[in-house]
Amino acid sequence: MRASLVVLLASVACCVLVASCGSGDDGDPIAQIMSKPRYTSAKSQWSMVVMDANTGQVLDALDPDMLVLTASVRKLYSVATALNVIGADHRFVTPVYRTGTVDGSGMLTGNLILQASGDLTFGGRQKPDGSVDFTDFDHNDARGFGGAILTPEDPLTALNDLAQQVRASGITAVAGDVIIDDRLFDAFRVPNGNVLISPIVINENVIDVTLTPGAAVGAAGVLDWRPRTSAMTMQGTSVTTAANSTSDIMVSGDALNEAPLSCLAAPGCKGTLSSTESLDAPATIPLGFVSPLVGNGLYVSILRVEDPPSFARTAFIDALARAGVSVSAPAVQPNQTAALPPSQDYSGATQVASYTSMSYSEFAKLVLKVSLNTGANLSLMYQGLAQGVRTVGDALVTERRYLTGTLGLDGAGFNFPTNGSGTPDSQATARTTATLLAAMSRLPVYPVYHDALSILGIDGSLAAVGKNVAGKEHIFVKSGATIDSNGQMVAMNMAGYIDAKSGRRLAYALFVNNAGPLTALSDTLDVFDDEAMILGILYARY
Repeated sequence: MRASLVVLLASVACCVLVASCGSGDDGDPIAQIMSKPRYTSAKSQWSMVVMDANTGQVLDALDPDMLVLTASVRKLYSVATALNVIGADHRFVTPVYRTGTVDGSGMLTGNLILQASGDLTFGGRQKPDGSVDFTDFDHNDARGFGGAILTPEDPLTALNDLAQQVRASGITAVAGDVIIDDRLFDAFRVPNGNVLISPIVINENVIDVTLTPGAAVGAAGVLDWRPRTSAMTMQGTSVTTAANSTSDIMVSGDALNEAPLSCLAAPGCKGTLSSTESLDAPATIPLGFVSPLVGNGLYVSILRVEDPPSFARTAFIDALARAGVSVSAPAVQPNQTAALPPSQDYSGATQVASYTSMSYSEFAKLVLKVSLNTGANLSLMYQGLAQGVRTVGDALVTERRYLTGTLGLDGAGFNFPTNGSGTPDSQATARTTATLLAAMSRLPVYPVYHDALSILGIDGSLAAVGKNVAGKEHIFVKSGATIDSNGQMVAMNMAGYIDAKSGRRLAYALFVNNAGPLTALSDTLDVFDDEAMILGILYARY
């Protein structure tokens, strides 16, 4: 669920719902839900297809060929393509090379080069059993949710491991530089939050900032952040106020109330904790603070890393120092990409360390369970790289070719012009989306794809939705929401599988574009609950 994402969208043409589903009469419970005042007053556009996943037979449909905004349902396409093209078992290997020679004292006269592999988690979410960790309130959405539940794993796990391997190779000092080779693909920005997609990823390229109240009224709050590196610190103060008082907290980067942090390659980079009224005023957090939506006692916000290679370079140099390897170059300075070898061929260099990721099947679960934009856009690039391209534009072409050619989707039934994550401009029809799901259900990767979806009312981004829907544990969903800059719910969608009460496997797409104004976050939950009720009806009906 991406209910927090606010983007500028073009105006969307509206139509009045005139069709009903199922039996087609006014007493049909699905039609009654779709005709609630919220939707009729907003002139909402509903479209739906329910399909027997095994046979492709359409069991129910409403405006099935209307091209509408997908929001994050678009991630079903990018993950499906990547699963098939690179394989569920694919692992990402990040090597470290040395150039130059190592003398008897362990001094490297040359550089250490970490070659980025596009590893989405880079050890930062890996549980001891090798599976991926996630929570129902992911840190990437902390600003929209007003909090998050952080996973316990160390975001610097892979860098610490690589640094220890470098030391074990006999290197104790580096007379040259440490460089991140980020040339795997051309970094790009997506209009979905203007997020930078880079081949090097540490903590999904965000810094988690946390605040907890002090032990008593008047005491300072406890400020922390992760990952801790030489690249940045947090400044500002906070004070604990009376229980049940209103918190006043702002975490800012380069500008007032802005998430980006662009100064990471310069010494003295700071984020700021303050009141929302002034950068010079302390934040206030009440005694016994509870995050309103998330429900935990920790305030969480994020700052976005705007220079991932330079940030990773600094973090790696810090890790090397912890492992007993000194580096003569300053820890904080821009990454020197120009000093890399002229190609990505390191046959003339010596590998001194390597880190291998968990399988892509675990990445797929993370992307779909928590609707991770960065992971969906990396998935788009993974399949593009496997087919010999390095730019996002070319990767969109190879993805479309796979979806229409190999999976047989109707090219007129989807349009993905800019990104792999959805908002603001991805479009598809309900029929094409359900057809994708049905096609995937007949392929070897289906168990991975199916298990990567949120279970209604149980886990992932839909843990709080459809709690009272009968059969919810048999309903698997990828949801998506887009809220425009005017506070309108322009896309509130669900698609996935239902293991129906009859034993039949259903593939479905249920879309509502123009669902009305967002006056509170609960409005998005209300719309999703309405859609969950429809899915519960389909579970029992078919």
